[in-house]
Amino acid sequence: MDSLVEEWPTIDILVNNACVAIFAPLEQRILADTRREFEVNYFGYLHMIRAVLPHMKAQMRGIIHNVSSSVGITGFPGISGYASSKGAIEALTRSLALELEPFGIKVNLLHPPLTRTNSVAPLGLPAEAMQDPAKVGRKLARKIQSTQPIVTPDWTTGNALFMCRHFPGAMGRLMAKMAQRAKKR
Repeated sequence: MDSLVEEWPTIDILVNNACVAIFAPLEQRILADTRREFEVNYFGYLHMIRAVLPHMKAQMRGIIHNVSSSVGITGFPGISGYASSKGAIEALTRSLALELEPFGIKVNLLHPPLTRTNSVAPLGLPAEAMQDPAKVGRKLARKIQSTQPIVTPDWTTGNALFMCRHFPGAMGRLMAKMAQRAKKR
């Protein structure tokens, strides 16, 4: 962090984006796997926030984007550790938004849609249910200065997230059924 601040004297935006997802039903998981998911997906965010926080507090401004996942809201079979870690990010973000507001620091959730990446491939969701990672990245980059509590790349993702927040069980079951059907094809 010191060498970073030497080159760039202010830290304006932090984008926390980490993903370790171990695909296995709960009874086949070892506790160390879930600990690893939390170490990267949750504690990795905490380490980065703690590193930038003194600088953002000193300048009395900053934006912290914590990338989350809708499965942190809805759940998904076979990824209980990942889903739990993203659910923890949701709660952490809401808490820090309140805690850091007096310092001019905005903390929000960045919610990409399902994106065709290596980490999503094992879910078995149909390709048509996912978006191109380059397009998603460009859309989110355009919103990098957003201070909204929840940032999505487009209205479609915003609507899907609305459904996940208001009907988490139904949306989780729908995604699980889509994955089951796609695996049968």
